[in-house]
Amino acid sequence: MDQAPDGVDSPAKPFVSTGPQGHRGRMREKLLERGPDSLADYELLEMLLFFAFKQGDTKPLAKALINQFGSFGAVLAAPQQVLMETRGLGTHSVAAIKLVQAAALRLAKAEVMEAPVLNNWDRLITYLNAAISREKIEQFRILFLDSKNRLIADEAQAKGTVNHTPVYPREVMKRALELHATALILVHNHPSGDPTPSRADIEMTKEIKQAGQFFAVVVHDHLIVGNGRYLSFRREGLL
Repeated sequence: MDQAPDGVDSPAKPFVSTGPQGHRGRMREKLLERGPDSLADYELLEMLLFFAFKQGDTKPLAKALINQFGSFGAVLAAPQQVLMETRGLGTHSVAAIKLVQAAALRLAKAEVMEAPVLNNWDRLITYLNAAISREKIEQFRILFLDSKNRLIADEAQAKGTVNHTPVYPREVMKRALELHATALILVHNHPSGDPTPSRADIEMTKEIKQAGQFFAVVVHDHLIVGNGRYLSFRREGLL
């Protein structure tokens, strides 16, 4: 993608300046005086792109990205390589997008770690939705908890295909013992968006639960996350 001489991204035509002078200043004033809720999703993305494009109108590009990917969140969660291949974006704009995504995930994770996970369910679901709900392949994660159900670690154990991830109970328990975890919450995503568990999901959960009983490690739940939806094994009576 073209870049300006000073190293920032240079918007490809037709994303040249079309707005009135002072637009960026007015956008900043709107954000600071009226708060972020006053901004539409495309305006948030437009302002984010200010950091990559030192001049020019970023609104058309912001709207084009949201139309292409479907939402502001989907733009942030899009794979880096896909963004790099997207018309209008370059190294600096993609770096800015991924930095904001990383900051949002770091904040969401920090909020989950502030209190026992089982008393902080809404924040946990918000974090997991942000972390894996838009992944294009299955990813299996484990939340390792201490004796007070506080989060010790959130680790990706495996990545698979669009509909299957291999998980080995022996490896799960080995890692739990290494971290001195006394409880687990299993998590994986369904790229289809449908969080309904498969027979393999149910069998794998039973195997990990049985292994946990041998090592005195409790499996509190298994969450399947779709795009904005989730299913709890415990709530559904599957655990």
